[in-house]
Parts: sequence; structure tokens; C-alpha cells
Amino acid sequence: MLRYERKYKIEGVDLSTVFQTIRNHPASLSQIYPDRQINNIYYDTMGLTTYKENVMGIAERKKFRVRWYGYDPLVVKSPQLEIKLRKNEVGDKIIHPVEPFELDNLRGLTKQVNQLVPPNYLQPVLQNSYKRAYFGTTDKKFRVTVDWELSYGGLFNQPQFRKHDFREKNVIILELKYDRDLEKEASRISQYFPFRRTKNSKYVTGVEYCW
Repeated sequence: MLRYERKYKIEGVDLSTVFQTIRNHPASLSQIYPDRQINNIYYDTMGLTTYKENVMGIAERKKFRVRWYGYDPLVVKSPQLEIKLRKNEVGDKIIHPVEPFELDNLRGLTKQVNQLVPPNYLQPVLQNSYKRAYFGTTDKKFRVTVDWELSYGGLFNQPQFRKHDFREKNVIILELKYDRDLEKEASRISQYFPFRRTKNSKYVTGVEYCW
């Protein structure tokens, strides 16, 4: 499904204040799923093509990540490869289930990934984890996610994940997500967020933290 994402990188604001802003929104945003932790391994080429295309603002680009959920990032359950497609401001996603794997040996996972998206010669570059809360409007047209406790671990030229090297303290990422035909209505939704809209990529942030 093609959709837009409006992102807000919030710094120096308490998480409780962000949640209260959402609950007080006139669009009657309410929590639609329980909070959970998201864990990702991002894949890129040896030359970091995906990273460079994002930084340069290339209109059409892809991003590759393996995602699973759970508060212990070392316990991998029901992982899936997500290929995020981006064309200007519109995004889409292709999902492939992958076999469970061990974080102390990523060679098998890397083989699976490259079989699903040849001939990219992809390799693991970054692991990141964060907690997420989910909110939505009653008509299900708009969804808001809030991410916090973001942490990153470098994987470049490493066959295994050991630990998180960096943590973003006092940083919260809010995203407003909606179908592309709702752009005008989205402007009415976003005007009640007292935060500055920003460009934000967790992958780019993690790469720049780790290197």
C-alpha cells in the first residue's frame, strides 16, 4: 500500500508530554496496539549505496532490513525481510519471511537475504532497536507511531552482533502515516502537533553514529 509518512524528531521533551499531546488531539487518537520493541538488521552494499542514496536525496531508492519483535534483541522470533521502496514522498513495502537465525552468526541470514534480492551483494551493516507505541484515528485513516530508547550497533565487516554501541538519549521519533490520497486531510491532523517536521532515517543516523 502506497503511503506518506510525516516524521518529527523530538528532542528535550518528556515521553509523557508527547503521549499527552497525542491523547489530547482533536482527531481522537487512541492506542491501537500494545507497546513493543522493534529490532532490525539493516543490509547494504560494500559501498553503502543505500545510505548514500538516502543522504543525497535520490527520489527512487530502496532500503533492506530484517525485522523482528521482542524486548530482548538477542531472541529472534518470526523474522522477516522488509524491502522498503521510496519514490519521492511516497513509500511502499515488500515483505518476505526468513528463517530464524542466531545473532552470533549472520552468514546464514545474509545468504537468505541475497537469495531474495539478487544481485545486490548485500551485507549486514547495522543493528538497531527501539520501543514503539501505536495510535490511530477511529476511522483507521491515520496512524501515529512513537519511537523511543533508540540504540545502534555496528555490523560492518562483522559476522555477528555483540552489543549496542550508541544510544540516542532524550530523542523521540513521531511519525504520522496515511494513504497518499489523504494529503490534504493529513495537514489538518498534523497542525495540532507542536513539533517541527523533519527528515529522519534511523538507518542513516545509526551509520553516522557507528562510523
